[in-house]
Amino acid sequence: MMDEENEDDDNTCSPIAAGFTTPSSLVTPRRIRSTRTSDIDLRSRLHSRLQLDEHSNLLASPDGARNYASAPNTATPKRLSRSGSTLIPGRLSRSGSLGGQLANALGLDRRRRNESGLAESKVSLFTDERVWYDQFTSTDWVHDSIADSFRLRNLRSRKDFRGRLYAWFDGAQGWVLVAIIGCITACIAYCITVTESSIFGLKEGFCTDHWRLSKSSCCYGEEECPAWRSWGERMGFTGTGGQWADFGVYIAFVIFFAVASCLLTLMTKTEIPSKYSLTTLDENLGAETKTMGDEDNDLGFEGAGRLQATHGSASPPQTTVYYPAAGSGVAEVKVILSGFVVHGYLGVKTLVIKSLAVILSLASGLSLGKEGPYVHIATCVGNIACRLFSKYNHNDGKRREVLSASAASGVGVAFGAPIGGVLFSLEEVSYYFPPKTLFRTFFCCIVASLFLKFLNPYGTGKIVIFEVRYAVDWKFFEIFIFILLGMLSGALGALFIKACAVWARTFRRIPLIKRWSILEVALVALVTGLVSFWNRHTKLAVTELMFQLASPCETGTSTGLCPNSRDEVLDVLRSLGQAFIIKSFLTTITFGIKVPAGIYVPSMVVGGFLGRFVGHLVQYLAFTYPDASIWGGCAADGGPENCVTPGVYALVAAGATMCGVTRLSVTLAVILFELTGSLDHVLPFSLAVLVAKWTADAIEPFSIYDLLTDMNSYPLLDNKLRPVFTTDLGAITPAVRSYRVIDISNSPLVPAPVLRRKLQHLRNAGEVDGGLPIVRHNVLVGLIAAPDLEFVLDRLEDEEGSLCLMAQTSTWHGAEEMEDDENDPTDFTPYIDPAPVALDIHSPMDLVYQCFVKLGLRYVCVLRDGQYAGLVHKKSFVKYVKELEQTGDT
Repeated sequence: MMDEENEDDDNTCSPIAAGFTTPSSLVTPRRIRSTRTSDIDLRSRLHSRLQLDEHSNLLASPDGARNYASAPNTATPKRLSRSGSTLIPGRLSRSGSLGGQLANALGLDRRRRNESGLAESKVSLFTDERVWYDQFTSTDWVHDSIADSFRLRNLRSRKDFRGRLYAWFDGAQGWVLVAIIGCITACIAYCITVTESSIFGLKEGFCTDHWRLSKSSCCYGEEECPAWRSWGERMGFTGTGGQWADFGVYIAFVIFFAVASCLLTLMTKTEIPSKYSLTTLDENLGAETKTMGDEDNDLGFEGAGRLQATHGSASPPQTTVYYPAAGSGVAEVKVILSGFVVHGYLGVKTLVIKSLAVILSLASGLSLGKEGPYVHIATCVGNIACRLFSKYNHNDGKRREVLSASAASGVGVAFGAPIGGVLFSLEEVSYYFPPKTLFRTFFCCIVASLFLKFLNPYGTGKIVIFEVRYAVDWKFFEIFIFILLGMLSGALGALFIKACAVWARTFRRIPLIKRWSILEVALVALVTGLVSFWNRHTKLAVTELMFQLASPCETGTSTGLCPNSRDEVLDVLRSLGQAFIIKSFLTTITFGIKVPAGIYVPSMVVGGFLGRFVGHLVQYLAFTYPDASIWGGCAADGGPENCVTPGVYALVAAGATMCGVTRLSVTLAVILFELTGSLDHVLPFSLAVLVAKWTADAIEPFSIYDLLTDMNSYPLLDNKLRPVFTTDLGAITPAVRSYRVIDISNSPLVPAPVLRRKLQHLRNAGEVDGGLPIVRHNVLVGLIAAPDLEFVLDRLEDEEGSLCLMAQTSTWHGAEEMEDDENDPTDFTPYIDPAPVALDIHSPMDLVYQCFVKLGLRYVCVLRDGQYAGLVHKKSFVKYVKELEQTGDT
């Protein structure tokens, strides 16, 4: 039974006491406009003979003089008007009316009326336009799927030529859309790559032949290049003075580009007043978690203090501030694809500003990459392109199928790996990935990669700069070294995650840094310039540095990584060790600052230093002990890389380190294969990634993006994990409160102010995407979603004096019909779900988990012995799962 708390919200109050207009007579006729066959002139359908069918009642009149069978309902339900109506809320009497006499004579059972009303409501619910999803709510996957089914049914019902043409065009829309997305994504990637390459070299000097050429393009890889002039030479300094002048200009450009990128990023500042308050949306692991009391543990999700659950409507909503252009956006894209709604995160403003800001952040030389932002940018392109077709624009579930393909194309152009992009979408970001989406995603990645290759951003015919080819196969003894590299790289990736969290929770919580994020960017840029300038490796862009680390040594190579003797190997090891320490430190302090920044390639570079160091160490042993039996398979007259190719070690460790940071597995193995095009090295890549994932999971169970998702307490249930439950649904079912349900036991008409107060309780609890169950005598008869309820209440002209219809009713008075206003705003039945998903209170928690994960439900109604017993919101279930993980009970 429901408690008596907040009894003033009970909608069974008398309309007279509430000040509503009451009827002058109980026999005032109420006539309904309807086109249903079952309602048209009942006397014309009376037969002289008894006709028995599946609708006939066993308690019908024995003479069989009047038998009434309802025809299937095929009409759209009409909206009933109560404007100026004199019908009182309460039990409706039909005594003396023709409809009442017929109902008594025919014994119309309640089951048939309920079935008719259910079918009528379902058609209305899924064919009418629904309310757009509110901020920080969850997508109703079930509704969107059924709505698309109704759309397809109506589309395919036409059998003429035009209907078939429309159906063909409808099927082609998805392919056209992903092709457009692939081309646009490739164009944006081309513009970013060309522009960033042109201005990156400005920190060191400029090309006299053409100012926009980078140093590598101007000098064609040669050490002596008269066409390239440093800033010291331009200012007339020589020797040491020129070097210090170059140093000062270098630092100035690093800070300028970084601060400019930060200023652009801050332009995307978004403030959302919402009861659902997120800690951060920009990869800030140092954001403080707010705490709250347990005033009302049955109101829904209060995990990690993100929700401020209160009962009073006077409590002002919190303001959530986030910067969509900051960070990589991969974690947020993953959550959005799971059904979470964050308005503005995939908009035009975010796309434009992030594309510009990522150019400046890359040009600054900070230890960050563009691959993560590419995923976010491509998803923005997909979200905007969905507006071209209403099929995807008006259906959030269908839209997310396109967004999955878009995110994959971002990885495809970032690594030149279309197959890796498909696997990335499947393994990392996508929540719902049907087979048709898989094929379209592959098509989108192929289009994006081919178009970018046609544009040729580097002028070399390569999509990415660090594509390499290995001519020498690996030896059997190296398999143990690859396993060791996997262990070291996995541990390095896990420790990197812990180091980022420690740095963020110490340095970023300094009041001055916490208040002025641009100051942190300037300080990080200053440190980057100070320590990077003096090392030849750390001065390079991360993509060019990755290419040098992974490349095999060739004749004429001047990267400083190709020793020809044992003494030169020691010099290389010393240089690599210094660069490894510097790059690891810079990557740690850079992650999470307010600029567009990816972590994929920077983590690969750190791992590449480790792998190259190990490779040259093995090479040193080969120089020292050339007659050892372990080198028996090497040719005696070969060069330094005849037995050991340090570039292979670098790429193996790079992929393994990235696996330790992101926990991608199959995706990484395929990306490394596509980067090298070598089937011979698929086994080393796969083996190292496998060992790295095992090692990283043992040290740190969360990936860097899982840590952000968990810290933000997004309502995300990872469909790749399977918790172990020991309880049933009753363990998390809240008590039934009168202000959490709509009781129509006495009347289907409910005062609008009562509904507004109930809606306010939901919003105060943070359940802006929740719902209010509708019960009659404790039996669940429907549910209205909170966004829909708010929408229809806002449409009322006189909310204080309106009575709202919350259930299907039928009343006859005489045989004639008269039409009422079709667009009655007080009829809420088109927005009511007559068949919400409900489970018994004793249902196992595994079943509840599958309902939320596989069906994408936002809430589940709970029944006890067939009667309503409560409602469990998805956020409450996520909180419960997180608590189990924290206590180790899963």
